[in-house]
Amino acid sequence: MFVRTATRKNKNGTTVRYLQLAHNEWDPVAKTAKMKVLHNFGREDQIDRAAVERLVSSLCRLLDPGRAAALTSGAELTFIGSAAYGGPYLLDQLWRQLKIDTILTRILASTRRSVFTERVLFALVANRALDASSKLAASHWIGRNAHIQGLPACSDDACYRAMDWLHQVQDSVERKVFDQVATLLNLEVDLLFFDTTSTYFQIDEPDEPIARDQRGVPLPDPDPDPENGDGGGGGGDDDEPVMKGFRARGKSKDHRDDLPQIVIGMAVTRDGIPVRVWSWPGNTTDTALIRQVKDDMRDWTLSKIVWVGDRGFASADNRRYLRQGDHHYIIGERLRSAESKAALSRQGRYQDVADNLKVKEVRIGEVDRFVICFNPDGATRDAAIRERLIAQLEEVIAGSDALNATKRAELRGVISTKPGLNRYLRTTPNRLLRLDAAKVKTEANLDGKYLLRCSDPKLTAEDIAVGYKQLLEVERGWRDMKQIIDLRPVYHRLEERIRAHVILCWLALLLIRIIETTTGSTWNRIRDEFDLLTVATFTGPTGTFRQRAELTKPQRDILAKLDIPTPKKIVEAAPAADD
Repeated sequence: MFVRTATRKNKNGTTVRYLQLAHNEWDPVAKTAKMKVLHNFGREDQIDRAAVERLVSSLCRLLDPGRAAALTSGAELTFIGSAAYGGPYLLDQLWRQLKIDTILTRILASTRRSVFTERVLFALVANRALDASSKLAASHWIGRNAHIQGLPACSDDACYRAMDWLHQVQDSVERKVFDQVATLLNLEVDLLFFDTTSTYFQIDEPDEPIARDQRGVPLPDPDPDPENGDGGGGGGDDDEPVMKGFRARGKSKDHRDDLPQIVIGMAVTRDGIPVRVWSWPGNTTDTALIRQVKDDMRDWTLSKIVWVGDRGFASADNRRYLRQGDHHYIIGERLRSAESKAALSRQGRYQDVADNLKVKEVRIGEVDRFVICFNPDGATRDAAIRERLIAQLEEVIAGSDALNATKRAELRGVISTKPGLNRYLRTTPNRLLRLDAAKVKTEANLDGKYLLRCSDPKLTAEDIAVGYKQLLEVERGWRDMKQIIDLRPVYHRLEERIRAHVILCWLALLLIRIIETTTGSTWNRIRDEFDLLTVATFTGPTGTFRQRAELTKPQRDILAKLDIPTPKKIVEAAPAADD
């Protein structure tokens, strides 16, 4: 397809030129190409140039923005390449709104580290949110595939050095970032949700155990000089060191007990904003963690807090600890405990709550309040699952009476490895396998129910139930950490860098969640929209410059909701070097 010029000579001797859009079409009969006119633009001196510009602009939308700019910029400019611009720009502006750049720069001022450390850390956070990869791959992504303001290029060594420093200043950074986020968003921290997860490593053997304090932090090597004492210091039982490796085997929440792992904890506000993150050795149990978390958050001088946690933290020691300092708790209870059975046996009328939920408060003691929650849809699901399990169990034990005692014992052992089936199995005095009808009836009474324990006397039963349901925000955070930010796989061996990697993931999740909360849209949609905003690099006789693509209306709307200014058309410009 091409523009054809046709000429016509007037009677007065002047020549008039006409422009046509034409293309060559193959004639199978004549076995030759023949020109076909597709559109007449009219006389060259009277052409509707605005209409031509609109046509060219429409066609350029079909091309890569950088290539389109190169084709329309004239022969004097050479198109060098294009890079992602929209996503990094969006995250960088929010990073600056939260003053994370200022926080890091001020801490860096007292060190001898490079002034680019803050830019490197932001680039690593942006990489996790936009194109999660290893730190080596991220160092190539920076500058080549993504435009990071103030950081034209980066090496993998610079990434590792920045991570090592971030691990050293983690506590200070988290506290200052929280203060900025709380001020900017006017966060409500009357409810803090806490939960843990685990992430595994594809390695054969766990780390060697080393001496750690009760928080799981490695202790410094003892002084080998006997004149200086034992080097470790004495103390009470709580100060006694424990021997643990960081990547250790434990109860995996990813169902990979065969692989070493670490445990990660996160505190989240009722709006889903993650305020702090923790890392522990992989064989650390949940029961004692929330006490450490409460101590850490106490140093932030927050007002009265109601801690919300699942049943993994429902020990008497944890409940007493959470009550200290005029704090309260909402904790899920195990349905099959003695107190739970007593609460569930109490009579009372349910009251309806939004989102298909019914609640009933019962009293079985002087201190704690118990709220029974009932979800009719959940009850239907539980009943359907139980029916399938019962049908499967009956199929497995059918005809087992004809087996000898040894074979029945073997079958009993196989069923015992399947908790779903074993729950409904009973053995008669004659060692025959039967369905436990009493157990089925007991379990049916628990369909769609869960039990909450609360220490706050002022919260209504509805507030307690709704507050606990918001614990799903933490679970959503874990899901995004693992699926969007790619917490795993972790391409690090050193403990310090694994911990720093977790902090980078937390910062990425923080930016993502603020964007989602403010815009009301998902990060996946926003990221896809801003992937279209690229920056193209051109070079010519006068120098080199970078120009962004045109903003779309959805991009402008998102920037407006986040109160982020429109980026400049010319991102960078550098004059040509003098010969």
